Formats: sequence, C-alpha cells, structure tokens
Amino acid sequence: MKTKINANIGSSTKMENLPLEIEKAKTAVKYGADAVMDLSTGSNLKEFREKIMDEINIPIGTVPIYEAGVATQKRGEPITSMSEEDIFKAIENQAKEGVDFMTLHCGINKDLVEKLTHAKRTMGIVSRGGTFLASWILHNGIENPLYENYDYILEIANEYDITLSLGDGLRPGCLQDATDISQIQELVNLGTLVKKSTRCISTKYGRRSRTCSNEPNSIKYANTKKTLCYGAPFYVLGPIVTDLAPGYDHITSAIGGAIAAQSGANFLCYVTPAEHLSIPNLEDVKEGVIASKIAAQAADVAKGLNSALEKEKDMAIARKTFNWDKQFELAFDREKCEKYRESCPVEEEDMCSMCGEYCAIRIAKDDF
Repeated sequence: MKTKINANIGSSTKMENLPLEIEKAKTAVKYGADAVMDLSTGSNLKEFREKIMDEINIPIGTVPIYEAGVATQKRGEPITSMSEEDIFKAIENQAKEGVDFMTLHCGINKDLVEKLTHAKRTMGIVSRGGTFLASWILHNGIENPLYENYDYILEIANEYDITLSLGDGLRPGCLQDATDISQIQELVNLGTLVKKSTRCISTKYGRRSRTCSNEPNSIKYANTKKTLCYGAPFYVLGPIVTDLAPGYDHITSAIGGAIAAQSGANFLCYVTPAEHLSIPNLEDVKEGVIASKIAAQAADVAKGLNSALEKEKDMAIARKTFNWDKQFELAFDREKCEKYRESCPVEEEDMCSMCGEYCAIRIAKDDF
C-alpha cells in the first residue's frame, strides 16, 4: 500500500476562526491529504470539530484529552484537576459524534513518569497530550486511567468503530533527547497494549521526533519500532531532522518522513512552515501537505511500489513529448506549474523559457 499522509488543523486559545479552519481542511483534501486531525484547543472546539466533519469526507482524527483539559479550565481549575470522568466522557462523546480515529496517550504510566523526573532531558516533555497526562499523574499520584483502563477503551473503540492511534507522549523535543530510555520504555508499553487490541491500531512516533548523533540514520529504525509494536501501522509526525530551520520545517520534516517511510513507516503527519512559530494559514497547510506528498512518493519509489513508479514513468513520457497538460495533471501542485509556465510564454510548445531553442530533449528528439 502507498504511504498515507495526515494534515493537522484546528483552533487555539489565541486564534479561533471557524471559516478559516474549514478552508484549511478543504485545502488539505484538495492537495491530497488522506486524513485530517482536528487539534482544536479553543473554547469552541466541539463546534469546530462538528462543522469540519460536515465539510470533508476523509477520515477525521482527534486528541480527546484536549477537550477534557479545556473543559477543566473552563471550570476555573488547572488541567491537573481533570477527573477520570472528564477524560472518558470526552472520548465517548467524540466517538458518538463519528470521529474516525483518536490519539490516546495510553503508554505513559506512573512508573515511567516517576523515572522521567530523574531523567536529564534537554526539553522535557513536548507532547501536549503527553504533558497533560504526565503532569496529571505526577500531581495526583495515581495511575494513568488510559493505561489502567485500556480494556474499557477497546470496548468504546469496538462499539463505535474507532481506530486507536497510540500516541507517544514522551517523544523527544530535540536531537539530544532522541531515542532515550523514556521514549523506548513508552514504546514497549504501547507494544503491550497493541497486543491486547482486537481493532486496527496505529502507533505514533512523534511530530518532533529526532535522531541520534548522526541525524537521518536513526530514523531508519522505524521497522524496529514496528516490531516492538507487533507490526501495527506506524505513524510518524515529521520527523524533523534538524532544529535549525524554523520557517522551513515542512522541508526538514519531508526529509525525515521520506527516510522513515522508506524504512517502514506507513503514515506521515505533515509539518508546516509555521511549525514552532505560529498557527498555520492556508498557504502553510498547502505547503505542508505537498511536502509530505513528496516525501511519501519518494519513499514509495524507493520501496519499488509499482503505482509510484508508473507515475514517474508517465511524467517522464509527458516531458519527453512536451505534453504540458499531462505534466500539470501529474504534478502535486498543478496551479503552481501552470503559473510558472505562463510567466514566461514562448510561441513554440516544444520548449520552455529555461533552455529555449537549446533544449536538450528538443535537439535530440529524433536521435535518441
């Protein structure tokens, strides 16, 4: 199967614009996203989710712990005051609404949190959902209810036909924290939970997942991580291969995503140019989706997937024959290609303004 991609959208406490988020979802679909996650944390997150689900027809994912945290803060209480009822109510309500898949941070347990307090991580915990639960465990001194009551989660998933994305809340936030004991131990916990599952489960590696000292090489361990999780489809967010390119993280993540997918990852979550800086706009969503599409195609070609190779061959033939319409049809961004072509018009169809009459293909078209 070809590598699939996901696009994240959603409001924040600093920016709630429903029409914009709907347009982001539609933009993601237009440029080829296979799924969309609504990560809204604004006060109207329920309305946002329902409206977005009405507008698009590809799978929708959520992170229910966000809704539980927002509901708790609305009561004027800190997130660490969430009750188990708040958490499971959010999961069940979203399941009833028709959400297709949920990221649940089930692998963080009390033992792991206690060990993490003594770990010497550079950036600590960077997963929002992971932080919610780890802080909750630490402040309340009790077990993660998602870990302790996993059988109940499976019952909900079975009843409402929900796919579970087992999120790694202890994913690294920088290169120095990559593949440390905490991350690997959580992955082992997730593998144990996958084995208990009777539904299709997808494990999640992390948007800000990094590598060890020689960056991209460590990403190649995706198949090893899948082995720890008993072959469940592997979902990576990014992963970003360097932290030195803010504003270009759609590129750094595409590099990591291509390597990860070639090495066994099945599902790539996009990263936009706005990552770490601001909430993405429409153009950011478009660029993030296309960058991930490039990564997925590159990986599928490297794996020898026939459908991917056929598209590459079709593009080569279209270029050889100067079939501009076919080239535009095959391109990930047709509009951009057409804009460049029209920006420097030439009278002859069998050339572009780059090489003009000295086009190599044109000169030798009857010879080779």
